[in-house]
Amino acid sequence: MTRLFGTDGVRGVANGLLTADLALRLSQSAAVVLGGDQISRGPRPVAVVARDPRVSGEFLSAAVQAGIASVGVDVYDAGVLPTPAAAFLVADIDADFGVMISASHNPAADNGIKFLAAGGHKLDDRAEDAIEAQMAQQPPTPTGADVGRVQRFADAEDRYVVHLLASLGGVSLQGLKVVIDCAHGAASGCSPEAFAAAGAQVVVIGADPDGVNINEGYGSTHLENLQQAVVSHGADMGVAHDGDADRCLAVDHTGAVIDGDQIMGVLARGLKEAGGLVDDTLVVTVMSNLGLKLGMASAGIGLVETAVGDRYVLEGMRAGGYSLGGEQSGHLIFSDYATTGDGVLTGLQLAARVAKTGKSLKELADEAMTRLPQVLVNVKGVDKARVKTHQPVQEAVAALEDRLGAEGRVLLRPSGTEPVVRVMVEATHAEIAHAESQALADIVKAELTL
Repeated sequence: MTRLFGTDGVRGVANGLLTADLALRLSQSAAVVLGGDQISRGPRPVAVVARDPRVSGEFLSAAVQAGIASVGVDVYDAGVLPTPAAAFLVADIDADFGVMISASHNPAADNGIKFLAAGGHKLDDRAEDAIEAQMAQQPPTPTGADVGRVQRFADAEDRYVVHLLASLGGVSLQGLKVVIDCAHGAASGCSPEAFAAAGAQVVVIGADPDGVNINEGYGSTHLENLQQAVVSHGADMGVAHDGDADRCLAVDHTGAVIDGDQIMGVLARGLKEAGGLVDDTLVVTVMSNLGLKLGMASAGIGLVETAVGDRYVLEGMRAGGYSLGGEQSGHLIFSDYATTGDGVLTGLQLAARVAKTGKSLKELADEAMTRLPQVLVNVKGVDKARVKTHQPVQEAVAALEDRLGAEGRVLLRPSGTEPVVRVMVEATHAEIAHAESQALADIVKAELTL
């Protein structure tokens, strides 16, 4: 049987895979597993439910809340808010668990259901497996006064914004002009509000969600409009979120993109100066640019590498007690303030670094690292299971690593969801990276074709 949970909750086309019936049954099972014995012995457990603004979130949220309440758990409906806001609120009111209904950066037709454990943490595989197993069992059916109650979480957004502002430690954004691209998503209200409250002059784009335009031409996967807006408005910088605002990419005053690696480099240096970077260590994934590693080494900052995925970054951070980690895609985790990637928090921290130093974002990014050309080739229709053990492929990798030396890097990574091997090559010159990545991809194709 195919596992229902993927790498980040249960996702699919709304009303395709992800029906109201599935949402109801899934939430009933999650309530039983995450609500624990309190369902039967009281007081009633509490859950926080939030969603992004895509239209299918309306009926899926109704189904999720119905499922949770039907087994005897009270629901606080937080409405449209970012994923990290939902995680924060679970911890803030000491709820037993939370649910976020979102498909992040995916198109509007998709949606997803993600559960958060007590404290606002993502579930581990064992908890997800337990929820799937519970779906085969009959859920509790309390009656009368024992069913759960559903109520509006009236001050949910205010609580989150106050939390964001507290993370700035009194640093004002006064004098900064910032363009914010909300991807027509969950941060369309709270991100501009937080930046303005912090003192920034705010220009807002991509903040008119209509239920079907989420991530459409705006946000962290479509930066062209943000680049143009920053230049045309003469802004100091721009930040872009995705649909559920758990990531942030940026644009400097020239319109150049500042990716997650560069943001991490800027903020890691700032934390180290302030004595807040635990063990002078940054947690990254294997996909982070070699330039980040070299830049951090020159600043006396070490790296811990994890597998790709913010859940693995978080695991690495928790294992070592580290304070900052993230991905090139813009998922940054500040363990002092959040249990998951938070795009609004990241944007605020980046703007605060600009304000505090008096330097431009471009200057800070250039100081942090020199981004090496990185080329990624997806090789389709191959036996990905053999990529790590097939001798001719591994010999080709070793030979390429010898040619590149310390100024380059090679990574072969099998996809987790399809018969694809991802070939990544970094080198000092783009021409070398392109030529070598394609040559290695050709070898992978020839040797491992299905």
